[in-house]
Amino acid sequence: MNQAIAVAITGASGARYGLRLIECLLGAGREVQLMISQAGRVVINMETDLQLPAGSAEIRDYLGSHFGCREGRLSVFGRQQWLAPVASGTNPPQAMVVCPCTTGTLASIANGICDDLIDRAADVALKERRPLILVVRETPFSAIHLQNMLALTQAGATILPANPGFYFRPQSVDELVDFVVARVLDHLGVAHELGARWGQPEN
Repeated sequence: MNQAIAVAITGASGARYGLRLIECLLGAGREVQLMISQAGRVVINMETDLQLPAGSAEIRDYLGSHFGCREGRLSVFGRQQWLAPVASGTNPPQAMVVCPCTTGTLASIANGICDDLIDRAADVALKERRPLILVVRETPFSAIHLQNMLALTQAGATILPANPGFYFRPQSVDELVDFVVARVLDHLGVAHELGARWGQPEN
């Protein structure tokens, strides 16, 4: 069985959530199958010091070097790369995370619209009963957004908005990012040490 985790980064603000998730998955020895929308690349370039190249192979090499991952651990697929493993139920990833997830992507997935590889990969995850986690980053939510979230929850997806907690008194943006990424990793069953757990004594 394909043990890879599919990660999609779309054009919502909060690219650091997705990048940190990829870093943690690679650091845990997991294989990552990455998709980045055109708007997602724009937001990464705006919100971080990274300047992603245009091609999928170039992005793979660039991010592979940035994260220091072993060759073969990171794959990157373009939006119309229909021969990618994530496009078929015969070879689906173990799980998929859209992080961050725009409300437009949310709507496409909720309504079964498969115009690009991200939508199709999410559709495959749902139909094959694989975990699908959507880290929605928007505020406020309209009735349409909420209806789409309900439909996806009923279809088996997990809606995990990028809402960090503050009870642990964060001192940096990195800690807020890690809070959300830790919740994603928990739902994926990937071990991590991104922060103390509730009720756990501090060192």
